[in-house]
Parts: sequence; C-alpha cells; structure tokens
Amino acid sequence: MKSSPKLTHTKENGAASMVDVGSKEVTARFAKVGCEVHFPENIFSTVLEGNAPKGAVIECSRLAGIAATKRTADLIIMCHPLPLDAVEVEIYACPSGKPRLIVECSVSCHAKTGVEMEAMTGASVAALSVYDMTKALDKSISIENLRLLEKSGGNSGLYRAK
Repeated sequence: MKSSPKLTHTKENGAASMVDVGSKEVTARFAKVGCEVHFPENIFSTVLEGNAPKGAVIECSRLAGIAATKRTADLIIMCHPLPLDAVEVEIYACPSGKPRLIVECSVSCHAKTGVEMEAMTGASVAALSVYDMTKALDKSISIENLRLLEKSGGNSGLYRAK
C-alpha cells in the first residue's frame, strides 16, 4: 500500500511551519498557470472591444496580474519571498470561438523554491480583475479551470499538464 505524501508545512505537533529551504541549491525555476473567464455570449464582444463600463479590461487585468505576482508572499502565508526574473500575463480570446478569455501567467526566477504559487496568484488576480471590470454587464461571468500548465526546476523537475 502506497503511503500518503508528507505535508511539508506541518510540524509533528500539527503546527503550521514554513519550509526551510536554506540547504537547497539555487536553480532556474519556471511555472505557467492558466484559467478561463466565461462570459454570456451577448456581452463578450463588448469586453473584446474594450467598451466595458470600467474601460480597457484586458490591459488593466494583465497589469493587475503582474502586480499580484510580485506580492504572492504577502498573500499566501507560507510562500517565501522570491526574486522574480520575469513575469508575463497574457489574456486572449479563446481560440475555439467560445465566449471566454484565456488567462495565462508565466513566472521565472533563480531561487531555492519554485514559482508555482506566484503564477497561480498572477493568473487568479488577472481573472478576478476581468470579473471586477465586467461584472456590471452580467453577474453570471465565471472564473474556471485554474491549473498548473507547466513547471520546471527543483527536485521534481519538468511537469506539463496533459
């Protein structure tokens, strides 16, 4: 029988603990996260054209994602502050033609721990910003499928979502 993985942020007594990465080597780290913002068909063109009540939805949300990525350690209590080398947030219409925006956040750095949470935070906040800037058009807009698409670096090596 396969044992469960050990929780890395919990001490023997159950207390929460930040992982000690002091003895780990600095390596190149990369993570890419994606999610989708789903819209009712009748308002999607308004969003794409930049005519939403609060203005340029895509550009403002892209910048919000970048800013949030840099603040991850302030938001996710057990994350280490990291010296980010690059952050890229892309927001684009779904290629299939469905009324949704695809949000992707890519983060890289040279550090002792990974940047998955930074990429998760960037994608999440960019999507939340899209919602905030468009909610006046329709309250049924939803954020879905937040997921790790790719990561590299560290002991676990390369991962690509299937």
